Amino acid sequence: MHVGYGSGFQHLGGYSDRQFLREEIGNCLMAEELGMDSIWATEHHFDSYSISPDVPQLMSYLAAKTKRVKLGSMVIVVPWHDPMRLAEEIVLLDHYSDGRFILGVGRGLARREFEGFRINQSEGRLRFDEYTALILEALETGFMEGGATVQQPRREIRPRPFKSFKGRSFAAAASTDSVPICAKLGLGLLVIVQKAWHLVKADFELYHKSWAQFHPNVPPPKPFCSGFCFVDESADRAEELARRYLSANYREALDHYEMLGKHFDHTKSYERYADLSKQLREMGVDKAVEDYIQLMPWGTPQQVLDKLAKTKETIDMQGIMPNFNFGGMPHEESVRNVKTFVKHCMPELKSWPSASLEEPKELALTAA
Repeated sequence: MHVGYGSGFQHLGGYSDRQFLREEIGNCLMAEELGMDSIWATEHHFDSYSISPDVPQLMSYLAAKTKRVKLGSMVIVVPWHDPMRLAEEIVLLDHYSDGRFILGVGRGLARREFEGFRINQSEGRLRFDEYTALILEALETGFMEGGATVQQPRREIRPRPFKSFKGRSFAAAASTDSVPICAKLGLGLLVIVQKAWHLVKADFELYHKSWAQFHPNVPPPKPFCSGFCFVDESADRAEELARRYLSANYREALDHYEMLGKHFDHTKSYERYADLSKQLREMGVDKAVEDYIQLMPWGTPQQVLDKLAKTKETIDMQGIMPNFNFGGMPHEESVRNVKTFVKHCMPELKSWPSASLEEPKELALTAA
């Protein structure tokens, strides 16, 4: 099974952004040295929840600093970008990395981020569906044209795409209405652990049904899965620190996304989050935090492997990319966390049978 390093660039440490970036980029580069298969990063803006605002730029830097690892986005939030510019950035990054990029896209959730870009969040679904379809088509043909709202004039992407993105394009789909859209677009699923596994299982049943409708006789890509991982050889220490950092991480997420507020009630196509916000207010923050902690893989190496084995049984992922640095964890603790995982968990995980990411097909595009 594919084992990668996922970074949310969450900076709750109370020291300079400069120092934190140098530390976390160092962790990313260390992932290749330790034999991990990929490096992934998120896109977020405007607060300490994540200081990773430009995934293609970050991955271009990492492409120059690495030789082997795949480079993934979990995710680029499509509605915040001009689709033509984003397609160009993706193609350029793929050239820089010699075809090592794995594309992950999403719709976005935080009101502060939409407002910061002067975008009406109620347009998030429309923008995601339209822009993503344009981008995926452009990555295969080398041209972009159309779109009901953007009305993109036909233009060629230069440099031209040189490898297909079919089979290496994924989406985070946390709401039920997103799942059929991802299947229709030909996207695999990125599971960023945040809800009960029986709900995730139901999403996959819907996804496979929808995929069969839109792509008969073509198997969907196996998913990738991310979450927050803390591993220690001491069970007591693992529980103490996992609870500390996971709690801080989730409380920061609740604040960033304003999950206890009521604004989703009035935001088009975010009805699932309106229901979730209501549930969170009813259960209370402490219960929500505890449920979140229990979802994540933490504990001794064997406890982590056992939890990941249950995940594999549920969604049959082709790979994982845990986040090892979160919740204000000191740098030395994040390094120890990664190295303990690599030493005690990764050999077993890599031995698990799994579908592998196919080598992308070479494209032979010419001007037209």
